[in-house]
Amino acid sequence: MTTSMATADLQVSNRPFESNRDTASPNRNLTPVTTAVGPKGGLEVGGCGLSDLARRYGTPLYVLDEATLRGNAQAYRKALASHYPGSALALYASKANSSLAITAVVASEGLGLDAVSAGELLTAVQGGMPPERIVFHGNNKSLEELQLAADLGVTVVADNWSDLELLASLGLSQPVRLMLRFTPGIECHTHEYIRTGHLDSKFGFDPDQLEPVLRHLQGCSWALVSGLHAHIGSQIFELQPHRDLAAVMADALKLARELGHPVSDLNVGGGLGIRYVASDDPPSIDEWVRTVAEAVAGACQERGLDLPRLLCEPGRSLVATAGVTLYSVGSRKEIPGIRTYLSVDGGMSDNPRPITYQSLYTAVLADRPEAEASDTVTLAGKHCESGDVLLKDLALPPAQAGDVLAVFATGAYNASMASNYNRIPRPAAVMVHDGMAELVQRRELPEELLRYDVLPERLRPVV
Repeated sequence: MTTSMATADLQVSNRPFESNRDTASPNRNLTPVTTAVGPKGGLEVGGCGLSDLARRYGTPLYVLDEATLRGNAQAYRKALASHYPGSALALYASKANSSLAITAVVASEGLGLDAVSAGELLTAVQGGMPPERIVFHGNNKSLEELQLAADLGVTVVADNWSDLELLASLGLSQPVRLMLRFTPGIECHTHEYIRTGHLDSKFGFDPDQLEPVLRHLQGCSWALVSGLHAHIGSQIFELQPHRDLAAVMADALKLARELGHPVSDLNVGGGLGIRYVASDDPPSIDEWVRTVAEAVAGACQERGLDLPRLLCEPGRSLVATAGVTLYSVGSRKEIPGIRTYLSVDGGMSDNPRPITYQSLYTAVLADRPEAEASDTVTLAGKHCESGDVLLKDLALPPAQAGDVLAVFATGAYNASMASNYNRIPRPAAVMVHDGMAELVQRRELPEELLRYDVLPERLRPVV
């Protein structure tokens, strides 16, 4: 029989971890909700042994727990139904991790989806997401992307004047549903690169442009302004900025309706953080939704507005905790009195977040998660880059070449930001559920990295 392992309070230290999971709000866990210690002492997720998955599919390997993903989707859906008196819809921010399998899961749970490119749009549609539940973002959409969005019948989030000019040039026979994005001027405490609500941002119309844009669109037969959008950032633990956002958006909603636009949707974006390390303490999904819902309903009531449909765009808080990345341990370098480097067979090409955002993670040895963590190591990637370090000062049991290392909370912005730096193939991904593992993205092969190279005739070697 397996025994449940720590999720909400997992500690990577010199002590074994204890069982404590939050199934109602998996974003507050460090590991997937199905994580357990198997009969031989190794970790299981979704009923599958992690080291078994590593042997079967190779490493690095992305593992996605379907139960955790569904649990997060259900938590958003239930919280919106419970706390918002009007209609509501959560949209999966697919930039966090875009795939056919993930789209199929969130679509089956009744969520919508936001996309930011033709690739994400096609993935959404082919993954079974109804076009009426898709919104299309982007600060520099191409003419071809806008034509595709119009042909599919999705809602286009107009980010700037260029979007409007390009849409007008398409000569559309049917009005396109538009959602206007604007910067609300709200700061929050998060990494500089993932703050998007402050005024100095590449996203959205400035607040003082909103009225001129709305007046301009009064005379555009090709446009139906159906919504307003604002987003304040990512990996946010604070709740007050979301209350502030509700007031700003209610003012914008009042202006739009006074100018004759039938705005029915208010999209507050996403941004709820997750737990990457034991010291992180994000709000639960229910708490976040309750805060947003009460603030929007209250702000509309104060202004005498009929309630709009409330939209939000969770990405990280839907999929991050569902993900585990598996690596195989390789070389070891000890620098006496300074540091011990433990290298793995992946790194910044499959997880660029540490080198980009200085992001922290929690990790254990998959086969000895409860062994005494008597070593302190720096987990180094295999790329030819000094900054390719996944984790510093990680407490682990003594590790040997071939051991499988599990890094938690890697379901968001790992696969989607992966690259072929040093011409390293991107990893495979499997989805686990009830003891079954299904391949949802196959591993690239080294020879496939040459498929788009073109060698001019004059440079070809003489045989």
